[in-house]
Amino acid sequence: MASKLYVGNLSFNTNESDLKDLFSAAGTVREASIVTDRETGNSRGFAFVTMSTDAEAQAAISQFHGKPLDNRDLTVNEARPREEGGNRKSFSGGGGGGNRGGGRDGGNRRY
Repeated sequence: MASKLYVGNLSFNTNESDLKDLFSAAGTVREASIVTDRETGNSRGFAFVTMSTDAEAQAAISQFHGKPLDNRDLTVNEARPREEGGNRKSFSGGGGGGNRGGGRDGGNRRY
């Protein structure tokens, strides 16, 4: 068991201070970080909370999984390591264009 927890189904109004306050009932919270959208800075609806010990993390899972916070039932479980590559889509690189129109011949280029 790891001491880092995934906390899902968060209200967009929940902040890191709210999480620290809640999870401190299960032990010492080393860190609470809400994941935000890179472009907007808004919450993505989940966070990671790191407890001081594995026992405290297990207590937090038992105590808070399925319990309401800001009118949302929390999902709390052990955080899994991030997968490398895998399902992540890459939008960089080449790829063909397609007919974008324009030009003197109306976009119908013949080679």
